[in-house]
Amino acid sequence: MQNTQDFTKVMQDMMQAFPMDASAMQGAFKTQAALTEKMAKVALEAAEKSTEISAKWTKDTIAKLGNLASAKEEPTEYSKAMTDFAAAAAEMAAEHLAAFAEVAKKVQMETVELMMAAGKDFSEDATAAVKKATNEATAATKKATVTPAK
Repeated sequence: MQNTQDFTKVMQDMMQAFPMDASAMQGAFKTQAALTEKMAKVALEAAEKSTEISAKWTKDTIAKLGNLASAKEEPTEYSKAMTDFAAAAAEMAAEHLAAFAEVAKKVQMETVELMMAAGKDFSEDATAAVKKATNEATAATKKATVTPAK
């Protein structure tokens, strides 16, 4: 019967011949974690602003409803109150939707800035890692191919 070959030693030798720098992986992880932290901050700020806008819109609407719900002397006052409320509601909607648009615009701008900075950082990290790996691989190859002089 034939035994299967154990490649453990072969793999260990190969990995030792081409050492890998774990600091490059740590650097990439730290860069990714920093980007994630910044993106989370942008998202949380946007959520906070959006919540504030929604709460203000609700408070304003409730305040306007108070006038609409009050008893009137004349029937025509009800239609005027309804017209006033509809006009105020339309004005509030435009105002608050513009505020939401500003939040979205800010998030978009900050996201683009972060992604561009991250792309630059990742590119620099990758270039440095590839350059270092190339130098190490070249040195390992030269070391492996040098034959002892007789």
